[in-house]
Amino acid sequence: MKKRKPVTVAAETAPVIKQRSSKTKSLVLSAAIAAIYAVLTLLLAPISYGPVQLRVAEVMTVLPIFTSCAVPGLTVGCIVANLFGGFGLYDIIFGSLATLLGGLGTRALRKKPIIAVWPPVLSNAVIVGSMLYFVVPDSPALLWNIISVGLSQMLICVGLGIPFIWLLKKYPRLFLQ
Repeated sequence: MKKRKPVTVAAETAPVIKQRSSKTKSLVLSAAIAAIYAVLTLLLAPISYGPVQLRVAEVMTVLPIFTSCAVPGLTVGCIVANLFGGFGLYDIIFGSLATLLGGLGTRALRKKPIIAVWPPVLSNAVIVGSMLYFVVPDSPALLWNIISVGLSQMLICVGLGIPFIWLLKKYPRLFLQ
């Protein structure tokens, strides 16, 4: 009787399993980022919305420096946060667009972290500041809204974002592993 060669399915399917595992990890990481962003924004709702806002969750806009999964995570988190607070459909559309563009800009500039913190500041200042001018009754001047949102974004994204980058680089197991 002829001996059969053992079939090793594991060796043939290992790349597929690893690829699926990687996609699953990416999806879970994006979902976790979205959830944390939304929860932080909603917990701090009194200071998270309006022409003068300190959306503390925006410190997370530095995460695209470390992973591309952060871009959809931040965008979905912003959509969820704006569904429950803010200025309705306008905020859902334009606020989330500003977050998406800021995240993409941060990801594109990831090799220069000091510069990479600026795209969310600029996109939110222009897009959200303009949106607030047109949506909020008795809104101050357009330029005032842009400057106000820009300064609050700068405080969070630069003032807290740069130390957050340093923390994640110094202790990568906090987030990256």
